[in-house]
Amino acid sequence: DAVGPAVHIVDVRAIHIDQDFPMISRRTWLTRTGGAALLALAGRRSLAAAVLAKPTLIIYKDPSCGCCGQWIDYVRANGFAAEVHNDTAMDAVKTRLGVPASMRSCHTAQIGGYLVEGHVPVADMQRMLKERPKIMGLATPGMPMSAPGMLQPGARVMPYDVMAFQRIGSARVYAHHTS
Repeated sequence: DAVGPAVHIVDVRAIHIDQDFPMISRRTWLTRTGGAALLALAGRRSLAAAVLAKPTLIIYKDPSCGCCGQWIDYVRANGFAAEVHNDTAMDAVKTRLGVPASMRSCHTAQIGGYLVEGHVPVADMQRMLKERPKIMGLATPGMPMSAPGMLQPGARVMPYDVMAFQRIGSARVYAHHTS
């Protein structure tokens, strides 16, 4: 007699598959791990882009104000991006944003959860964003003639203060500028 290969019939219902660690195909494994790697790289790129991106000031100003335009040019030249909104009802904008009346100047900006009121120097904004003080924002009340965007060629430099303020109106000197 010729003996053929042994044939075993197995009832698949009797096979136990570990539900916690099911078998996956090589293709599925490569797809999943490759996709995860791509997501990780994409995440790093977006993180790097976020770190390298210029901080953006959202600026509200009256369209007829020339000194505001000079301050916007100054902040852009010093590494900030600016999204500018022209609005003739600036008192309403300042009230809506919560700028105390004693701190008001010509333009108002928002950045990093803070307000920037008037001609605040870039160095003071950078310090605020780095230190993250518990304040509502910075202001140069009035329009100091020596502040960025205000100083005219040949004009005498006048000292001025940048104030840190709270919504309730309290304020303290944040920086003093003499030049």
